[in-house]
Amino acid sequence: MQHPNYIDTIKLGDCIDLMSEMPEESVDLIITDPPFAIDFKATRHNYNRVDNRVLQGYNEIEGNDYLTFTLNWLTEATKVLKDTGSMYIFSGWNYLKELLIAIDECGLTTVNHLIWKYQFGVVTKRKYVTSHYHCLYLCKNDKKRIFFPYHRFDKDAKTDSGGSAHYRDKEDVWEIKREYWQGAMKTPTKLPAELIEKILDYSSQKGDVVLDPFLGSGQVAVVSKMKGRHYIGFEIVPAYYEFACKRLESGKYLIHKTDDEQTWDLFREEE
Repeated sequence: MQHPNYIDTIKLGDCIDLMSEMPEESVDLIITDPPFAIDFKATRHNYNRVDNRVLQGYNEIEGNDYLTFTLNWLTEATKVLKDTGSMYIFSGWNYLKELLIAIDECGLTTVNHLIWKYQFGVVTKRKYVTSHYHCLYLCKNDKKRIFFPYHRFDKDAKTDSGGSAHYRDKEDVWEIKREYWQGAMKTPTKLPAELIEKILDYSSQKGDVVLDPFLGSGQVAVVSKMKGRHYIGFEIVPAYYEFACKRLESGKYLIHKTDDEQTWDLFREEE
């Protein structure tokens, strides 16, 4: 059951409260990048970004509260997810244990533990460089979970070397570069459009409802709209919410690569 007051909207507020108002089993796919509880600084060492072009107000969670926080929002997310649906949660390594505990408490099944490998420009002196995020691919009912194995390639598609086009794309380590918006206002954290598009291709189809409880820059909603999915997004930081609203209202989407570095241009959606 879907709720018309939520479809193709983003709302300002606490996602725990907002999800509790939604009908149960009304969402086909959840993609989200919740706070990591790592004392994140929006402008300090922020991927070489200019301070006055990074929106402030990033809402972090205290480490001591992280398990309770995760249990609270994940419980509500589990309720709104359909039995046929899927959930992708991005996480750093610092509080991965708490996330895994919450997943078990909510009765969710881990389908894959994906690794997003990306480039990172900070050289460390006393430890190894962190150059990946975890992504937990989850579901409520593994027998009913829907997956679309041939949305991205035909069944018999081959690589240039003659191998299966599916094998590399379906490996559980994804090497996708970070996405930079040169000369534009931005939020301090953002999933690449290419990453979201891949998840949408494998775990949804046109007309499905996609939810991001921690919307941030609006990236999941923007790419979902671009791909013909319905979107729902919640954001607690007013500046981020307003930023996401402007992106959705402007009709400008980050969708095509311009060079070998996989940067993305702004492209206006065709009518």
